[in-house]
Amino acid sequence: MSEESTLSRSRSRATASRLDRLNTAPADAAEAALLSCCGSRRWARLIAAHRPYPDLEALLAAGDEASYDLTPADLDEALADESVVGHELPPADSLGSLAAHTALQAAHDAYERRFGHVFVICLDGLRPEERLDRLLTGIRDRLGNEREKERDNTAEELRCIARGRLVRLTGNRSLMPEVPGFRIA
Repeated sequence: MSEESTLSRSRSRATASRLDRLNTAPADAAEAALLSCCGSRRWARLIAAHRPYPDLEALLAAGDEASYDLTPADLDEALADESVVGHELPPADSLGSLAAHTALQAAHDAYERRFGHVFVICLDGLRPEERLDRLLTGIRDRLGNEREKERDNTAEELRCIARGRLVRLTGNRSLMPEVPGFRIA
């Protein structure tokens, strides 16, 4: 048996173990864990209520379904939770990156004034040095949206963020990119 095959089975068991723990946890503990993936209590309750999940794909499908069913109030609740989660950015160690950080803060402020909630964007799969550009481009592009379209974009970004967090919650790193220093809230 190859070393790679052994490592793959070991990862699979670890993921199954963490998924098993989520599946067998008391409802309130499962909901608390799921709230770390999306700040909507209804979203967490829906996913916890449909346990057990046979595999990660079933859990992700449930997360997607619950995300698509978010009401405006659920979305507001999830966005309020996101306001405490920041993006890990490269340090402002040069004049150019300091200017980019300043521009990003101004764009965040303008976004919140225009839409009444924090700007969210999924950065999964990006290297740390790519995040600042993606944030600036994303926020600049989305600032011109109409309110309804931006709510749809925001809901989709939250769904993507929740998927990544569910993967990390179950410990399945094999579905996440292998990037040195990769860590997204």
